[in-house]
This record gives sequence, structure tokens and C-alpha cells, in this order.
Amino acid sequence: MAQINGSTKDRSNLIPFSSRLREGRALAQDVWSIFNAANLPHDCINLGQGYMNFAPPEWIQEAANEALGTVSASHYSHPRGRPRLREALKKYYEPMIGRTLNTEKEILVTSGANEGQYSVFVAFLEEGDEVIMFEPFFDQYLPSVTFNGGKPVYVPLHPDTTSHKTTSNDWVVDFEELRRAITSRTKMIIVNTPHNPVGKVFTQTELEKIAALAEEFNLLIMSDEVYDTLTFDDKEHVRIATLPGMWDRTVTVGSAGKMFNATGYRVGWLEAAAAGLEQIVERKFLEKQRREYSERRQVLIDCFDSLGLKYTRPEGSYFILLDIGAITWPEDYPFPESVKGRGRDFLACWYIATEFGVSSIPVSEFYCEEHVSIGERYARFAFCKDVETLRQAACRLQNLRSVIKTDA
Repeated sequence: MAQINGSTKDRSNLIPFSSRLREGRALAQDVWSIFNAANLPHDCINLGQGYMNFAPPEWIQEAANEALGTVSASHYSHPRGRPRLREALKKYYEPMIGRTLNTEKEILVTSGANEGQYSVFVAFLEEGDEVIMFEPFFDQYLPSVTFNGGKPVYVPLHPDTTSHKTTSNDWVVDFEELRRAITSRTKMIIVNTPHNPVGKVFTQTELEKIAALAEEFNLLIMSDEVYDTLTFDDKEHVRIATLPGMWDRTVTVGSAGKMFNATGYRVGWLEAAAAGLEQIVERKFLEKQRREYSERRQVLIDCFDSLGLKYTRPEGSYFILLDIGAITWPEDYPFPESVKGRGRDFLACWYIATEFGVSSIPVSEFYCEEHVSIGERYARFAFCKDVETLRQAACRLQNLRSVIKTDA
């Protein structure tokens, strides 16, 4: 109750939040808030969130500084993106896609890949349209779909839990399960390759099967390829838009932030992104970048191997999933309320961060309630950090030996 002009009015029946916010988990405390640096030890090494702790290449920084000194780059841009940037995107992607791109009709620049994905849902979804998402899914798909009237339909990737040496390719699609998920209301399938958080690089055979279903049921594909430049072990990134019949039913989303180690550039400095694309081939930047990320990946692989822990060796992106099934903690450990009642992975990630000083992200956050048991077996560690930071993290993680069950 509240006093207004001397009278008491009932304030218990104010306008409620939209039901879309509940369906999209927007009202729940998200994993990023729980595992925020403010909630963890001040010296905790953050391998949870996928941002870099190193700067973009020097020539990108120089282009950004140069853009800041010009009048045109500081004011309104073309609504589809600056012409120079769209022209750079055209020249960079045409050889990979194998067709001529129209900068006015086929290339759109948005403030980050998230806005690009959101724009796809705005453009195509009607109320009640179903969108198939492979689990684990990038968590922002869920609110983006539901806020635009869509209904998420979940199809889990199935990991091989029997092998001690698992690669991201061992997380497989059950295509009969995928077919059963398609109904008369299905509008779209989201494909994320290379995949966050698994690191799976979908094979051409897998993409061809998805494409065949899209053709059969007249579906749109939203292809999230923000990690397209980060593949390892000679794994080939195949673009589903290049498969027969898929060009006119695919929207591909990319990311300059992932490509150029500049995740904050999503809000501007488009001239710097253009300069990067214009010079990326001649500077052989991607070849150098893959070598550096392979070295970073190896630091965590060696760490987990030395501990005898199971993990998924990623063939793309910059995340490793650690199987936390063998990690134990005291029954009376003082966990905060924010992780109680969540998956076992939430407890494990909190325990590792607070007691061993390395943060990670619980993977069950990227599953629906029905399939959460698949995800709670894993913690996601990011290796988009400099090698010295990763080595420090690996050194701290060696102390996990004391809490590992040998019979797990």
C-alpha cells in the first residue's frame, strides 16, 4: 500500500511484465549475472566469458584512430552499413560463397551479430511460429525468438559420454529426432557452426541433411557463423548457404568482433572493420590467428590431460567443455542461493572459481528444462586469452587433483 495525496492506494496490481519475458527467461537471474566478476574472488582468472584480454591487430587500431579524426565517420551512417564496409564484405566473402554479392540487397551491417540475428527473427517470425534450436544453444537465441512471437523447439546434440577422448564431432544430430520436431508451424532452423559452446564444426553431410529438410518443409535457415575463422585440426567450415537450393532460404550472420579480437566494436568503428577486411588476406592474418588459438587451446588440453579429466576437444570456436562429473566438494560447502537448485554444473563452476581461482560457465544454462541433465555434466572454459593467462589458469587448475574422484 502507498500514501498518495493523503489516501491509501493498492499498489499490488500494477501492470505486469509481458509473458514473453518469462518465456524468454529475461526475468530469471542469468548465468552471466551469477558468475559476474563482482561475485567472484577479485583475483579469479576469467575463462568463463568469451571475450579476449588482448587488443585487436595494430592495423585495425590505427584504422579506428584514423576514423575518429574524420567528420564523416563520426555521424549517421547508411542504414544498411557504410558503403566502404559493405564493399569490403562483398570482396572478402564472394570467393568463399562462390557468387557475386549485391551490396544493396544481400549485405546488411548491424550493431553486432546479436542484432543481426534479432533482425532475422523480426523479419520472418509470426506469432506462434516454431524455431528449432540445437542444444546447447547460444542463450540469447531464446529471448530473441520469444520476444518476436516465436516458439522455441529444442533438439539436443548427443555427446559420446563413453570415450575418454571426445572431439566436438562426437556431438551428433539425431536426424530422425530432428524430423519429428518439424511441424506445420515450423518456420526456421538455427544452425550454429562452428558451435558455441561445443566447438562442433558441422560436416557437409550433416548440413546437406539439414538442407534437405529445409527444402522438404520450406524452412528458413538462420546460420550463425560468427566463429567461421576459428577452426582447427584441418577441419573445413562449410557454409550451408552454398549448398544446392539453400542460397535463397539462408540468412548468414558473421562477426567482425570474433574475427578481429574486437568484441566491443559492435557499436561503431565500422571503418576499422572495413580496413581489416581489405587487408586480411594479404597480411595472412587468419593463418596467424589460427596458429595462436591452437597454441591457446593446447594449454587447456594439456592441463585437462594431466589431470586425467574428460573433455571435448573443440574443432572450432574458442571454448572447451570439461566433464565435471569427477569433481567433488564438501557436502556442507556454503554455496550461495543463486546456484542452489540449479544443475550440478552450477555448483561445480562456483566451487572451482571460488576455491581454485578460475571461472567457467555451467553448460546447463544453454538447455531447456527437459534436457538440462545433458548439459549439467559440463563446464565451458574459454581460451580466447593470452597464453600467459591460460598457463596461470592451468597451474591453478592442477590443484583440482585433490577433489577428483578416481573411480568416476
